Amino acid sequence: MAPRLDFSDWWRKDSKEGTPVVVKMENPNYSVVEINGPDSAFRPVEKSRGKNAKQVTWVLLLKAHRAVGCVAWLATVFWALLGTIKKRLIFRQGVAVATEKLGKGKLVLKIIRVFLVASLAILAFEVVAYLKGWRYFESANLHIPRTLDLQGWLHVVYVAWLTFRADYIAPLIQALSQFCVVLFLIQSVDRLILCLGCFWIKYKKIKPRIEVDPFKSDDVEASGYEYPMVLVQIPMCNEREVYEQSISAVCQMDWPKDRILIQVLDDSNDENIQWLIKAEVAKWNQKGVNIIYRHRLIRTGYKAGNLKSAMGCDYVKDYEFVTIFDADFQPNPDFLKLTVPHFKGNPELGLVQARWAFVNKDENLLTRLQNINLCFHFEVEQQVNGTFLNFFGFNGTAGVWRIKALEESGGWLERTTVEDMDIAVRAHLNGWKFIFLNDVKVLCEVPESYEAYRKQQHRWHSGPMQLFRLCLPAIITSKMAFWKKANLIFLFFLLRKLILPFYSFTLFCIILPLTMFVPEAELPMWVICYVPVLMSFLNILPTPKSIPFIVPYLLFENTMSVTKFNAMVSGLFQLGSSYEWVVTKKAGRSSESDLLAAAERDSKTINQAQICRGASETELELLNQLKEQKEANPTPVKKVNKIYRKELALAFLLLTASVRSLLSAQGVHFYFLLFQGVTFLVVGLDLIGEQIS
Repeated sequence: MAPRLDFSDWWRKDSKEGTPVVVKMENPNYSVVEINGPDSAFRPVEKSRGKNAKQVTWVLLLKAHRAVGCVAWLATVFWALLGTIKKRLIFRQGVAVATEKLGKGKLVLKIIRVFLVASLAILAFEVVAYLKGWRYFESANLHIPRTLDLQGWLHVVYVAWLTFRADYIAPLIQALSQFCVVLFLIQSVDRLILCLGCFWIKYKKIKPRIEVDPFKSDDVEASGYEYPMVLVQIPMCNEREVYEQSISAVCQMDWPKDRILIQVLDDSNDENIQWLIKAEVAKWNQKGVNIIYRHRLIRTGYKAGNLKSAMGCDYVKDYEFVTIFDADFQPNPDFLKLTVPHFKGNPELGLVQARWAFVNKDENLLTRLQNINLCFHFEVEQQVNGTFLNFFGFNGTAGVWRIKALEESGGWLERTTVEDMDIAVRAHLNGWKFIFLNDVKVLCEVPESYEAYRKQQHRWHSGPMQLFRLCLPAIITSKMAFWKKANLIFLFFLLRKLILPFYSFTLFCIILPLTMFVPEAELPMWVICYVPVLMSFLNILPTPKSIPFIVPYLLFENTMSVTKFNAMVSGLFQLGSSYEWVVTKKAGRSSESDLLAAAERDSKTINQAQICRGASETELELLNQLKEQKEANPTPVKKVNKIYRKELALAFLLLTASVRSLLSAQGVHFYFLLFQGVTFLVVGLDLIGEQIS
């Protein structure tokens, strides 16, 4: 008997488009019907056949349903925003007001409040004039009658305001706006040139390469391979969430154990965290890893002081290179084998910098927007500068330094909060070259809350201006080429560190709202819309998946200009907050490289006995106590959102200006001011870090 072939299961599993099925009826009066797919029977027979009235009705109903759903979604979001405003601004539920520690912050807030009150008064005045029909006075070709011919004191005041506005206020705003527009165009050209340079690198496939076997020894009698001595430093301060995964990743790097030393540089002032880090170091030490724990009794100079103290140890002279990883960085095992070989045969090379990658870039809207900025910084700015100029700012972590370059450049200095940029500038002045490896990535975290991101950006923008004041004489008197001096002064410091936050805050947060009340100083459309969108699109190009976030990105960057402008001013004029260092709060997100560490944590009970044999009885008791505290259920900490007064004041200022633009029928200005005002409002209420996927 022939085997029975049943293809029904196979057809159900693998068929996606549908298989031709022939249906034969025994009655010869019926015809043969061939169905090419599941939807074939429902396709129109004739292409020219139009839709009937019933089909059109269903299509219209479907579109109406979608429109109603969209309107309902917008109404829900608006209602939720109003509820949040009521809860946080009026009743102050679960929020804390961000403190202004310095007079500068209070002064900026007072200035914004003055602008807000003035704009509200002018808006009320303009609404009355609009309702009275006085809006025709905005026409330049219309004759303004004399004061005696007018009736009503309000009308007289309005005419006087128009004259004063056109003769005195408008010229000042116009001059300032033209100055900012020029800066805006210069910065846009610089960004466009950087993008073209990045395209050229991609087109020509330019990247640093290793031509020969870097570890091959010339000595025939030797083992055949020679690995240089590498010192690895992990500076940290109260890093309870990330210390374990960082130490674990560094200890698993593929390098001969007798050619590497790991320094855990702990500046923690919490004794519990200190003992937890000591226990982690002891665990890896028992496994044969050459790792030591260092703690400073006097914490001066923040991270720079910590690194300076570690480099002062006697055994450092035996090492040729030093690599630095912040507490949340998790390098791959082959990191040293991908970076250290570039130094061989290149005695002028002082730094090899790797790129950052982020384990939590899709956590919320805030992390997505940060990922756009940082990807542009690494893939465009640093890659182009490293390829064509052999110079860029050291990122403070995920880089390998030649110790000789550090020593000849003066070592780590404690004079600024951007010690990484400081040592990079001094090394560049001493003739050392840098290499950026875009293909070598080290996993880390970006701040997930607006409070942490705001403090990080304050340090990143106040430190460069403080460093610029200190380094300017050294740059001018240095012996390097004139074009290198110009690049450092005008491009590296002024254009990208000073001009960018200045024009962004002044143009979009101050001048644009004022032009709504002073129409004689109106900004052109290309300044408000076309050029910012184009620049934002160029920023998003390194991360194509982020293109749907181009509008939130543009609005959020303008919003962050307030924080960046404050930081720039504090650093430039040496205000108190310019030397303020706040450790960025981290969540301790794990990555793929943590799988081995997770397996080791599962076998913690087995390894505990080995650790205990290498510890004294006193240390054993402390470690057991800390273990009990760590395993105990911690008390959940309730998240407290913050209210930022400067952002809220600017939000209401922009919303007031949007109402004025609506009266004058300026559509694009209205939408831009409205959306920008809502963004300031969301940031002021500390909602930007919520879980928005």
